[in-house]
Amino acid sequence: MDLKASGLKIGFIGVGNMGSALVRGIIEGKVVNSEQVLVSDADTAHSLQMASEYGVKIAKTNEELVSASDVVILAVKPQVIPRVLDGLQYIVTEGQTFISVAAGVTIKKLEAFIPDKAAVVRVLPNLPCLIGSGVSVISPGSRAGAEDIEITEELLKGIGIVLHVREKDMDAVTALSGSGPAYVFLILEALTEAGVRVGLSREISEKLAVHTLVGAGKMVLETGRSPEELRWMVSSPGGTTIAALHLLEKAGLRAALMDAVVAACRRAEELGLVEE
Repeated sequence: MDLKASGLKIGFIGVGNMGSALVRGIIEGKVVNSEQVLVSDADTAHSLQMASEYGVKIAKTNEELVSASDVVILAVKPQVIPRVLDGLQYIVTEGQTFISVAAGVTIKKLEAFIPDKAAVVRVLPNLPCLIGSGVSVISPGSRAGAEDIEITEELLKGIGIVLHVREKDMDAVTALSGSGPAYVFLILEALTEAGVRVGLSREISEKLAVHTLVGAGKMVLETGRSPEELRWMVSSPGGTTIAALHLLEKAGLRAALMDAVVAACRRAEELGLVEE
């Protein structure tokens, strides 16, 4: 769908980190024109910044924004979703699409606040979306049709790749791609410290660690080869890499990472139960 040609009005309730990343992605990616975008934020400085940088319009209230928008993106903190939606129920119109990027807020909860005449799509973006290199996972609500999903996909392409999962898998997504950047940052810290330990400057060590990780990831994406196959390409018989890999396996790195994802998934499930 050509959202620019469609003239659809896109409203953002909340333009903090994730909301502003989406605004930036869809305008710089020429998904829509700035005139099609309307923003509203409890912190007016955020709205003013978006208007100044990207020429978007500012709504004085959330009610004004919803009334003027075909698509409403909820980019506020999870705990304020009920308060935000409670005041909007009576102005929702037929055919509107509500896209939520509020972590942990289920489709069931969203649909309880949003009248039947509007569709709901739940999205889980991760931190690298802030620089246009993330992954966003879509799960459509019971009232979302093909067009609602297509609109959501087009809007998210400006901040990274888009995947689809069933909502019951969202906790697993949270544990892997949502929390995953933190695991990678920890590994980068450790590799940097290791480089310093064996005599490299911190600046050189950090650059080596970061670019090695980025390059390795790109190799998986661009060659189509499995991580295991690529790993063996680096592991010469009796060489340095196989000696290091033996130690990592012995230390339980593989099991620790697997256990970390499982622990994060279980915690996400627990938090969901607490909120119900």
